[in-house]
Amino acid sequence: MSVNVAANENLHIRCKVIIEILGKPKEHVENSSRMYVDKIKIDPELILLKEDFAKAEEKEGLWSTFVELEMVVKGVRKLIAFCFDYMPSSVQILKPDEFSMSRSFIEDFANDLQARLHQVDMVVKQQKNENEFLKKNMNTTIKNMILIALASQHLNKEILSKITGIPEQELQPFLDDMADKKKIKEKDGFYMITLHENGEHTEK
Repeated sequence: MSVNVAANENLHIRCKVIIEILGKPKEHVENSSRMYVDKIKIDPELILLKEDFAKAEEKEGLWSTFVELEMVVKGVRKLIAFCFDYMPSSVQILKPDEFSMSRSFIEDFANDLQARLHQVDMVVKQQKNENEFLKKNMNTTIKNMILIALASQHLNKEILSKITGIPEQELQPFLDDMADKKKIKEKDGFYMITLHENGEHTEK
């Protein structure tokens, strides 16, 4: 039986969805999974019929779990919104078997989809800018920590690693960059602040 979607926006769609959660620690992943389900339960346009939580498993240092839900969604628009809001990894529609969509409904759907995609793109770009800003500040902070540590004495990489809390291998690129910019120099395995001939610190 074919159902005219445009004629009944409150059409009940029965479906199964799988929502996956990845992160750490284990407790956070499990709690996040249940928080998603609790949020779904209070949405009047989502009717939860069944819920099945999987046990969290560790994969390459992260914890992964998923929850399988069977529910009724009120309308195609709500189903689309649900997919954007909860990002399910799988959606299986159980009922109805077929949908009949008018041209105007498809146009509205396409426009709504574009609006949501633009919104997602804006959030991604904003997050990227924020990450770049945080990365720049973090790099500056680490370099300042190195300069402060070397202000009164010459130190090797092992000691600098202990002072900054950064593993030697990860600290090396910062030391190399600061040496390239003539802020510090290395001699016999020890690092020191680069000085002008007048004894002042180089600031480049």
